[in-house]
Amino acid sequence: MRVAAINSPQGKIFGVIQDDSFRPFSISGASVRDLRHVIKLLGEGTPPEYGEPVALSRARLAAPVGPLAKNVICVGKNYHDHAQEFARSGVDQSGDKQEVPADPVIFTKSTSSLADPFQKISASSDPSHTVDYEGELGVIIGKRCKKIRRTEALDCVFGYTIVNDVTARAVQQRHKQWFLGKSLDSFCPVGPWLVTRDEFGVPDTQELATFVNGERRQFAKLRDMIFDVPTFIETVTAYVTLEPGDLLATGTPSGVGIGFSPPRYLKPGDEVRVSISRIGELINPVV
Repeated sequence: MRVAAINSPQGKIFGVIQDDSFRPFSISGASVRDLRHVIKLLGEGTPPEYGEPVALSRARLAAPVGPLAKNVICVGKNYHDHAQEFARSGVDQSGDKQEVPADPVIFTKSTSSLADPFQKISASSDPSHTVDYEGELGVIIGKRCKKIRRTEALDCVFGYTIVNDVTARAVQQRHKQWFLGKSLDSFCPVGPWLVTRDEFGVPDTQELATFVNGERRQFAKLRDMIFDVPTFIETVTAYVTLEPGDLLATGTPSGVGIGFSPPRYLKPGDEVRVSISRIGELINPVV
């Protein structure tokens, strides 16, 4: 199932994508405005009710998550080739100089950085002009999980989506911790929708690619992660309880702008497109 959200005259509402239409969920005639309610509704096992469909061509897609109860939880340097290019770039000032980390590198992005499909990425809000793209697989948690073993971790997943972990590199380098450089408004586009776990399958042979103005910059299979989704969930839940609706971002492969010489940062007028097979494409212009 493809679960989506749109910006309607009444605000953000959730539903499903069927053929070329958006079908809004309905509970006793009311729209569903919280992904946590969607997760509960679909987990009850009874067929959901729907409101009047909207042609997808007329719908304004919104990020298919939220309202988020905690920051987006991310893992850095999670593909071998990107860990190496990031180490060479000189941006990483965290103190960990390993090209391949021994343990997952965990950080967060502010909930206020969340952006919709086709929403403009505000590169002009970064005075350092060092805005970079990072195409990633997003994971949406489906049930409360704490101290989860790796072998049980995928049972906690509701679905998968696409995340662009947009980053101001000079800010990331200056402050050593990554939170500020990754949390500017519009720096976390998510979408275009989420695909439930049963339809997406286990992250493995699915392919991730990022394009800037039609030029492919990144490409990898999801199996290339250093720390796979179960390991990521096991690591986080050893310390932090995850709840339904929480969003995780699983890291990016090589080909980011900082990896080029000279760096190829985003600038106004660019368009970033991140695709993952079995999900679709997340597209955002840059201003």
